[in-house]
Amino acid sequence: MSQSLSRALTILGLLGDEGRSLDQLATELGVHKTTVLRLLRTMEADRFVQHDAEHRYMLGSRFFELASHALEQRDVRTVARPHLAALNASTGQTIHLATYENGEAIYIDKFDAKQSVRMYSRVGRPAALHCTAVGKVLVSARPRSEQVEIANNLGYQRFTDKTIDSAERYLAELELVAQQGFAEDHEEHESFVNCVGVPVRNGVGDTVAAVSMSVPDMLLDHAQVLATLPEILATAAAISADLGWRSATETSTIEDNMNVKGIR
Repeated sequence: MSQSLSRALTILGLLGDEGRSLDQLATELGVHKTTVLRLLRTMEADRFVQHDAEHRYMLGSRFFELASHALEQRDVRTVARPHLAALNASTGQTIHLATYENGEAIYIDKFDAKQSVRMYSRVGRPAALHCTAVGKVLVSARPRSEQVEIANNLGYQRFTDKTIDSAERYLAELELVAQQGFAEDHEEHESFVNCVGVPVRNGVGDTVAAVSMSVPDMLLDHAQVLATLPEILATAAAISADLGWRSATETSTIEDNMNVKGIR
């Protein structure tokens, strides 16, 4: 790498932490101020850096554009796939990825269980919003006014005797999901099938997808499915990190909630 390019990248890394003066940058790089000023002027001309009235330099608007384009180019299904495959391999269970599109939760990827157990879900098929883990996760991330609108317009089709059957119950469930950071489908959509789902976030923290694991209770009972939640959370966190999200507190908060509930 050329020396000038190396120094320019070092400057950008420093400015990514906090604004700095010309003198500070020269000291940290161990070079003369004229060398640093030449690099800064070149980068400022292309809006990679800017300076304020006190001549403190900071990252420029060009970085916002590049970051936005980079995130747009990262398709969540492509990013998530190797992580979902690893979760499927380690658990042997059915793994789903779903997104919220035009008022529906849509399965966009699926890894089948190693056991020959048939699941209702199919890639491209909608997931019921009121009684699937992915549906609950995705709707719980919408603004409250939108949640109310969705809740009031659902038909509440009953799939099992445990299916949520009213707007009041559904809205309460969405509050719980938002609070605890994960959703359950405890035999609500398919009899004898338990499912747990967690959110996937993009670089600005928006929920852009949901990862879930579904298991017939002949293989794992409800408590055993919940016990796999840390592994599912780790998978979602890895996908989110690849999409640009950084959060050191979310996973620990969810795990605290699990401890309070006696899940772990």
